[in-house]
Amino acid sequence: MIRTIVCGLGGQMGQRLANLIFQSEDLELVGATERPGSPLLGRDIGEACGRLATGRKVSADLASIVAGAQVVIDFTAPEATLANGPVCAAAGVAMVVGTTGMKPEQVATFQRAVQPVACVMAPNYSTAMNVLFKLVEEAARILGDDYDVELTEMHHHLKVDAPSGSALRLAEAAARGLDRNLAEVAVYGRQGQVGKRTKKEIGIHAIRAGDIAGDHTVLFGTPGEYIELRHHATSRDAFARGALRAARFAVQAGAGLYDMGDVLGIK
Repeated sequence: MIRTIVCGLGGQMGQRLANLIFQSEDLELVGATERPGSPLLGRDIGEACGRLATGRKVSADLASIVAGAQVVIDFTAPEATLANGPVCAAAGVAMVVGTTGMKPEQVATFQRAVQPVACVMAPNYSTAMNVLFKLVEEAARILGDDYDVELTEMHHHLKVDAPSGSALRLAEAAARGLDRNLAEVAVYGRQGQVGKRTKKEIGIHAIRAGDIAGDHTVLFGTPGEYIELRHHATSRDAFARGALRAARFAVQAGAGLYDMGDVLGIK
């Protein structure tokens, strides 16, 4: 059994991860964390997920429970993930990180901290979405500069960062296929007299509504036709199952930084 810790047990992803681990035949939930002040602190991790008691309590301190674990799965917040990285590195425990909204300097700091261990870090853990990343890059390469590129992403109204990490990865894939620098051509939404669309720009738009788990569309359009490549997540299980697949990969991998392309063998 792969001894696993879930950070952020009270979150929607934390709950799905934990419950799928309980259902798994090769993963064991040996610990879980929550933020200070959470009503789950001190509760049994099984009972906190609507299951039988395990004898293990939800903790606010990863360092106090990490010993003996093989992998930590972290879908929390940038500050929490930055704190958890050095803890896992010191304990020699692999990580799977799905935290979004991290600034470039935070990502760099985190990646330096986890160099001693295997760490899978990805903006989206859905298997199908990671296939879409590849398809978008290839479509952009084939269609070329004659086709305008526009991205739309939709998420639930509780999501705090925009655009989503997955939308940015899709935009990066399109830019690579077109041999463009995304930082130079990205346009985030439009308002007012914006003028004629430039040939090179890549539009990125965010929608927040209801309980949408995740919806990403990349449109390539030229006069006379357009094509859409779309991924629609019907539940968070798509991401949670991918993260568990990444956890299985991480415990077998050597020290280093990986993403879902490595996990799926499609880089």
